[in-house]
Amino acid sequence: MRGPSGAGKSLFLRAIADLDPNEGDVVLAGQSRDSLAGPQWRRLVGYLPAEPGWWADRIGSHFSDWAKAAPLAARLGLPAEAGDWPVTRPSTGERTRLALVRALAAEPKVLLLDEPTAALDVNSVLAVEDLIAERVAAGLAVLWVTHDPAQAGRVSRRSVIVSAGQVTDEAEENA
Repeated sequence: MRGPSGAGKSLFLRAIADLDPNEGDVVLAGQSRDSLAGPQWRRLVGYLPAEPGWWADRIGSHFSDWAKAAPLAARLGLPAEAGDWPVTRPSTGERTRLALVRALAAEPKVLLLDEPTAALDVNSVLAVEDLIAERVAAGLAVLWVTHDPAQAGRVSRRSVIVSAGQVTDEAEENA
């Protein structure tokens, strides 16, 4: 999903994740979002915001099982001892990759990604794209927001444009 800043991409993701009041129906595998409690829905639908939050003093405290998450962190170029780091230690890019690990470790059925590679170097971008591609091949559904048309071409099967709160299939827009 692409579009100009302020077009509503993040609001759209937050609505799907049931984080903000909204109208509309969201259904996953025949199960309506409205039929589940918010926390139950958010176990199925993970959301990685553009600026992930950290609420505990140490990175590992944000994971139910850091030992299980550490191999994912290693795939993204992070050391196993990152779980022992204070949250003030990682760079912005490291925090972004750790937040992605946190989202993947929860094993959602759908993952909503809001510019997950915006603060990353080229090698980290490729590592994230490869890891997500593997998860998609294994059945994870992903809705990925990016401002990079080349990245959209690499990671998407279908691309939509959000503009002024309207969602349009990119193929229709370019026709």
